Amino acid sequence: MKIIVSACLAGENCKYNGGNNFNQKMMDFLKSHEMIKVCPEVLGGLLTPRPPAEIVKGEVMNNAGKNVTKEFTLGAQRAFEIVQKENPDLIILQSRSPSCGIKQIYDGSFSGKKIPAHGLFAELCIKAGYKVLDIEDIDDYLSRA
Repeated sequence: MKIIVSACLAGENCKYNGGNNFNQKMMDFLKSHEMIKVCPEVLGGLLTPRPPAEIVKGEVMNNAGKNVTKEFTLGAQRAFEIVQKENPDLIILQSRSPSCGIKQIYDGSFSGKKIPAHGLFAELCIKAGYKVLDIEDIDDYLSRA
């Protein structure tokens, strides 16, 4: 299987705070598959570390009040171009991210409150019909695989 993953889940320090969201279970599963790492935010030209961002009324804003919709949109499009080129069997994405969130994202208040919605990159993948998995569902997925 060919699997695209959020780069932070594979241990790349591309998360907004300069860290990562390394997931050992995912990495163990991927040992027998082809893995392609993407970080839409880095692909959009954002630096690491960077201020946290959330989607506010359809715009991506960072917690300093700067509109970063252009960078997030560009990154989502560039990451989606990789998806289209590679045609993966599965895409595993980081939960709640304004780029990669699948089931929910933060509500834009920077208070930790979550709402049902998709990140920009996840939305492109879902609308195009790709099989997308929230990393929080990896245990359930592996139990059925």
